[in-house]
Amino acid sequence: MQSEELKQFAVAALEDMKAVDIKVFNVRGITGITDFMVIASGTSSRHVKSVADHVSMEAKKAGVRPLGVEGEREGEWVLVDLADVVVHVMLPQARDYYQLEKLWDVGARKQDSLVGG
Repeated sequence: MQSEELKQFAVAALEDMKAVDIKVFNVRGITGITDFMVIASGTSSRHVKSVADHVSMEAKKAGVRPLGVEGEREGEWVLVDLADVVVHVMLPQARDYYQLEKLWDVGARKQDSLVGG
């Protein structure tokens, strides 16, 4: 599965489980570890876990074996590594605290550097 197709697949799996505030970042020019970062929120730790589990299970069904899944026990932030696409499912308070959008959104980083300097 190509990275664009995998990205769409991951977003569809998130939507199936009613993940909220789904954001997709093309990080090809920023990092060599993946092509896309997908960030979504769950409404509770149980929801976060089940959303991430659904993404992982659907990927396996489609023949894409996740390289790893981290954070399932706590359920505040679960990462599903699909190689070309990394999916982060987070509780809203964890998402606010870590602000991954600022890290991966090139426009936001440029604006932050202009404000600071």
